[in-house]
Amino acid sequence: MPKKNLRNTKGRIISAAWKLFYEQGYEDTTVEDIVFESETSKGSFYHYFNGKDDLLGTLAHVFDEKYEELKTTMDPAMHAADKLLYLNHELFAMIDASVSLDLLTRLLSTQLLARGEKHLLDRSRTYFKLLRQIISDGQRGGQLRANFTVNEIVKAYALWERALLYDWCLCGGEYSITAYSDRMTPLFLDSYRVPQA
Repeated sequence: MPKKNLRNTKGRIISAAWKLFYEQGYEDTTVEDIVFESETSKGSFYHYFNGKDDLLGTLAHVFDEKYEELKTTMDPAMHAADKLLYLNHELFAMIDASVSLDLLTRLLSTQLLARGEKHLLDRSRTYFKLLRQIISDGQRGGQLRANFTVNEIVKAYALWERALLYDWCLCGGEYSITAYSDRMTPLFLDSYRVPQA
């Protein structure tokens, strides 16, 4: 039980930080603001993080919390490709609504420069587990092509989403990532669908 409380403390700190980063900007958010918003202590904060910059690598955690939520709202009867479209739409809508372009750019930059852990590529994330489950179920159900391995499709899909995120950041957020992805991702996924007879 204490282990769960520790995870909850870390999760509260991360959630509070990203809420504040969005509302008042990264530069204007202090560790004290994060501690106050998360209703934790400075000791707890520094137990998990060396400083505010460490939180830039935690956006993957925020995304995974969203995926945990989406797992419960996704219709299990949907076609596997439609499940992927649903996840994509909902995550990008969350990014459009609550993750600033500056913060996403900082995160992607840290991932490019990181020598050690690259949070976005961590295969133990909820994101990758969910993708593997949807794709393997889709192949078993004859919905997705079986001439690619599950891992090949997972890698291609994750690469597709990262490419959209990087392009959106490079373009300075001049378009809605949700609207663009809603138009283009179905075309990408069509190459993996088993054609209807």
